[in-house]
Amino acid sequence: MDDQKNYFILSFYHLISIDSPMEEVKKHQLFFESLDVRSRIYISSYGINGQMSIHKTEVEKYTSWLTSNPIFKDVKFKIDSYHEHAFPKKTVKVRDQLVALDMKLDLSQRGEYLSPEDWKKILEEKDEGILLIDVRNEYEWKIGHFKGAYLPKLETFRQFPQFADSLKEDCDPEKQTILMYCTGGIRCELYSALLKQKGFKKVYQLEGGVVNYGQRIGEDHWLGKLFVFDDRLAISLSEKGNEKIISNCIHCGKPSETYYNCANMDCNELFLSCTDCAEKTLGCCQPSCQNSNKLRPHEKTDRPKPFRKWYRYFEKN
Repeated sequence: MDDQKNYFILSFYHLISIDSPMEEVKKHQLFFESLDVRSRIYISSYGINGQMSIHKTEVEKYTSWLTSNPIFKDVKFKIDSYHEHAFPKKTVKVRDQLVALDMKLDLSQRGEYLSPEDWKKILEEKDEGILLIDVRNEYEWKIGHFKGAYLPKLETFRQFPQFADSLKEDCDPEKQTILMYCTGGIRCELYSALLKQKGFKKVYQLEGGVVNYGQRIGEDHWLGKLFVFDDRLAISLSEKGNEKIISNCIHCGKPSETYYNCANMDCNELFLSCTDCAEKTLGCCQPSCQNSNKLRPHEKTDRPKPFRKWYRYFEKN
């Protein structure tokens, strides 16, 4: 495998009123025609949420183009290097919701930002009156999270409102100080607004999410790896990459931070497995899946990529 890092992975979001999301989508699609880029970009009436991989020679071309648009002039990019594309194709779409909550929020009432530096300082002060909440899904925080964080067992974004209601029963929303964090920051923008809407007064969010913290601070107060929604699946918070593995293979219990999609294409469950068990189980999450008529051949690799659509497998093969 060629490990020369010829690509950059960009993540960004910006919450702002957009009169014609479809027009902005078409502009992107036209601009992308001549670029070596793959993406997952969603644009709504209230902003943009983007992740993409792009050849290193074209990064400046895209970032300058996007920020030349008055709507997106204040976009801040988080950038990492990689040896290949981290997304399967070019996707730019209109979406009603950038984060699926199925409810209306007043986004002018969001949690106060804490810079990575201030976040680190607060964690070191160990104030017992602070509730540190990881607002990501369970499969994300299983492989990595901040020390001492409360880890709600959420399976989807849509479960956060229910969690917010239970939180309100467990603590005094008038007095409780809450620090929340997510991967890149956009979920905290909406989730903090939701908590404020439910009466919580002291709500703070990690500016730019864990990605920004890792780039500016490193691994301090962090355990394990960071789950990301692209082909990498799990990344280190710093170039040191010294994190202890905190998650386990679901089959044998040995330490593992490697995610697989179940080879049964009717299941496709995301699960943690060591490479030995993945090979023994044919890449399946449970014995019953091994008998499926839609079973992908298991490919032994240290870097399995997420599998998305079963019919594309048959088209490719």
